[in-house]
Amino acid sequence: EVGEPFKEEKAVAKYLRFNCPTKSTNMMGHRVDYFIASKAVDCLLDSKWAKAKKGEEALFTTRESVVDYCNRLLKKQFFHRALKVMKMKPDKDAKKEKEKEKGKTESGKEDEKKSKKDGGKEEKAKKEKEKEKKKDGEKEEGKKDETPGTPKKKETKRKFKLEPHEDQVFLDGNEVYVWIYDPVHFKTFAMGLILVTAVIAATLFPLWPAEMRVGVYYLSVGAGCFVASILLLAVARCILFLIIWLITGGRHHFWFLPNLTADVGFIDSFRPLYTHEYKGPKADSKKDEKSESKKQPKFDSEEKSDSEKKEDEDGKADPLGGLGSEASGGERNSDTDSDRREDDRSQHSSGNGNDFEMITKEELDQQTDEEDCEEEEEEEEEQDTRPLHEQS
Repeated sequence: EVGEPFKEEKAVAKYLRFNCPTKSTNMMGHRVDYFIASKAVDCLLDSKWAKAKKGEEALFTTRESVVDYCNRLLKKQFFHRALKVMKMKPDKDAKKEKEKEKGKTESGKEDEKKSKKDGGKEEKAKKEKEKEKKKDGEKEEGKKDETPGTPKKKETKRKFKLEPHEDQVFLDGNEVYVWIYDPVHFKTFAMGLILVTAVIAATLFPLWPAEMRVGVYYLSVGAGCFVASILLLAVARCILFLIIWLITGGRHHFWFLPNLTADVGFIDSFRPLYTHEYKGPKADSKKDEKSESKKQPKFDSEEKSDSEKKEDEDGKADPLGGLGSEASGGERNSDTDSDRREDDRSQHSSGNGNDFEMITKEELDQQTDEEDCEEEEEEEEEQDTRPLHEQS
């Protein structure tokens, strides 16, 4: 049979309840607070009961003594042991994950086949790229670690639920214990007492002295006037904005106390005193100028492209015309070239052996070709004349 707790046990449990770090969760449809055994032991070892007084020994000297005392509190139902059960993912999510894994395996097989066909060169290139990426990633991680104030990645915590444990024993470690003892804190007790006294005092207002009643009356009137003035200011600022907006044709946007109705503090609601924005033709012209300045380089590039196209067309037409002119010029100059060559030959023959002239390779090639042609023509003429002589 469990007896009633002693005063000392109540005091220790109350200290542990308000000083040991706790967390809240749901257990069997109820909101409960739980703590971890090792933290409770550390908390009691730092308490006043772990320090020896004059003529008295300390209640908690070692961790084992704290565990024994907490077993006594557990038997007297200040708290009970619970079991952490990790929440499993639903079947739909599991099926989706399996399908994703299958797709990944199939795609991996196809990639392996393709990589085998491609050869070893691509594999080497991929390995080199991966090494470079790893090096870059390590450098970036090092920079991020070096820079102070960089937020760390949040670790995903697995969800769990609490269930009653079959073996109700206090153990020093990461075991979970749920609080049953829930005393009223002194602060909540004081706030409730103040609220009750204020209600009683308000109901006894006719029994107050005359001076207190007059003072409270003036305070209530002042508070009402303050609230009414804020409401009137809110309406007046809207009317002022509309008047200025209508007179200026929507060009001037003037707000008096713009943060009066905003979700800010009491002092910030009166800052700034006013704001003004001009939305007229100048602003529009500035926007137009910016847009035109952006469009101008586009038009210049288009004009350049058109001029380049024309130049290309002219260049295509010029070689064709040049070819025609060269063909006609070649026919005209064919006769004159032969005359010039004969004059040149006569000059060479009339000149002394010491006289030389500089001739380019092209001219030499042309001369040799012409001489070969003339020799072939002479041979043909001789062949034609021979049968006539034979007949005669």
